[in-house]
Amino acid sequence: MNRRAAILGWGAVPVGTHQKRASGDAPLEHELGVDVVLDAMAAAGLGREDLDGVVVAHPGDHTRQGYFHTFLTAYLGIRARSTVVQVLGNGMTGGHAFDTAVHRVESGDARCMLAVGVHFETGVPTVRHLDYSIRLTGDVDFQSPFGAVPIAWYAMDAQRYLHEHRMPRATLASVAVKNRAHAALNPLAQYRTPITLEDVLAARPIVEPLGLLEVPGRADGAAALVIVDEDLARASGRPHVLVRGRGFEHEGLHQIADRRADALDYGTLRIAAGRALEAAGLALGDVSTFELYAPCTIVEVLASEALGLFARGRGAPATEAGETRFDGRVPVNTCGGALSRGHPPEVTPLYDVIEAVQQVTGTAGARQVRDARIALTVSELGKYNAALVHVLEGRS
Repeated sequence: MNRRAAILGWGAVPVGTHQKRASGDAPLEHELGVDVVLDAMAAAGLGREDLDGVVVAHPGDHTRQGYFHTFLTAYLGIRARSTVVQVLGNGMTGGHAFDTAVHRVESGDARCMLAVGVHFETGVPTVRHLDYSIRLTGDVDFQSPFGAVPIAWYAMDAQRYLHEHRMPRATLASVAVKNRAHAALNPLAQYRTPITLEDVLAARPIVEPLGLLEVPGRADGAAALVIVDEDLARASGRPHVLVRGRGFEHEGLHQIADRRADALDYGTLRIAAGRALEAAGLALGDVSTFELYAPCTIVEVLASEALGLFARGRGAPATEAGETRFDGRVPVNTCGGALSRGHPPEVTPLYDVIEAVQQVTGTAGARQVRDARIALTVSELGKYNAALVHVLEGRS
């Protein structure tokens, strides 16, 4: 495939609580979806007649509307010739939506694709959300009866990391402080009030050793991207972002290994990132900024180490030293990450791509990484058993 895909427009609402409003009627999921699609199309300077296909991130099991992808496409009045499809891939669902749209363009099947996702979870009763979360983890006939949720498995990794590296909890907690500092500069962020290390350490415990500010809150969100072929992007005369490379790896596990494995080694990410960089013809040192899917502090640390940004056991100390700030040596999650930008799970990877687009087009405002040109985005599946990586380059 000789064609290259480019991101020409995007739209997103601030992550937060959209199902509950102090006054007026709360929007329905498809209404929020329409808003971000119209914003993305306007930014691209295109109309619905230009679209060849629509890829929708699965809205989650909590949505009432079935066949959400065809419903949203019909509501928008889009007549598609390439595809209308809904994709699901656990934590990388939004990443798969983006990846599928990119592939349609690169294959020559389409010149203009829409990737969109909407996810509402703030209005779900706690018992229902807990039951759903438990059934995501491991084998429902073996692990699920013990009541472990995904956050519990991350917490075990955090405990192991602190033990293995003889590290104080405060060092790992510094990741939450850094991400909130980034989110304070991001208009799309759910949590923008700055926090201190003392705030993180004093927050009520969730799953030892992680407290309230080290795990994601529930969130609603909607985001859309317009992906076109490179020729169309150049002809538009608008700033755009090329998709330089992608990489994927799945290790054949579902959350929990059935064989002896190292819980702190995100090997699939290392492999997927290597493939993406090779496809892009770039090295890790060419990347200006990194957007990592990281629901908890420990995930960001382990992902940064797997990528090779830091040696094993040095990811948390590097964050504590300020190296992963937007103005640091290796900027990571400049949007505020899942912890503070917010984490509507099925849509999170789309928000991460949007942050990367803003960075490499120089439109990230007060959190702008200096001279950012290349960004790397990571989606992950469940815990560490799969990774999807994209390398993006800004073009004026």
